[in-house]
Amino acid sequence: MLNYEIDPAVLTPLVPSGTELDAWNGRTFVSIVGFRFLGTRVRGLAIPFHRDFEELNLRFYVRRKARNEWRRGVVFVKEIVPRRAIAWLARLIYQENYFAVPMRHEVVPCSPTGLAVYEWFHAKRWHRLTLEFSGTPSVPADESEEAFITEHYWGYARQRDGGTVEYRVDHERWSVWRASTATLDCDVASFYGPEFASFLRARPSSAFIAKGSPVIVRRGVRL
Repeated sequence: MLNYEIDPAVLTPLVPSGTELDAWNGRTFVSIVGFRFLGTRVRGLAIPFHRDFEELNLRFYVRRKARNEWRRGVVFVKEIVPRRAIAWLARLIYQENYFAVPMRHEVVPCSPTGLAVYEWFHAKRWHRLTLEFSGTPSVPADESEEAFITEHYWGYARQRDGGTVEYRVDHERWSVWRASTATLDCDVASFYGPEFASFLRARPSSAFIAKGSPVIVRRGVRL
């Protein structure tokens, strides 16, 4: 997870109806997140040859007041996966902005230094997210930037007609390693849009590896 501070004005046009931007200590963030789905099932069904795959997404953070509580969630600007069938199914079920491109990854456990690399092919070249890490992972402190990034348990997707779909994401709190080095080699302007370029070329505010866990993504509900 590479996390960058960004001008809220860039994200305001992308905020789903019924939600508002969520900030940490007055700062607004976008994150580039690379990870793997393992043993995936869709509504309880395992799809052959589509259970284990990479995903990389650009996301930001919102919240919504519901039932006298704040639901803190994420909004995905763009999500990429390596297979067209996965992208099609995700668009159908969750109305998310999925695309399929060739992808590959390398993850090396700490011994003593760990490495995580996610790569994707676009515009005739490979783009790359790389982090190095070491030590023992730990659950971040409640008020930390790492907790803010990882402790969002709802997803929100804008609909073409202006509506919003809300879905819940269940997982245990993640332990994290802080990255010792983190680099993003990407043509941001062509892949994500020129409005993100200056922010994603800057030094990230934080970078870390989350240990991961079983995850349940609940069925979406239109607000």
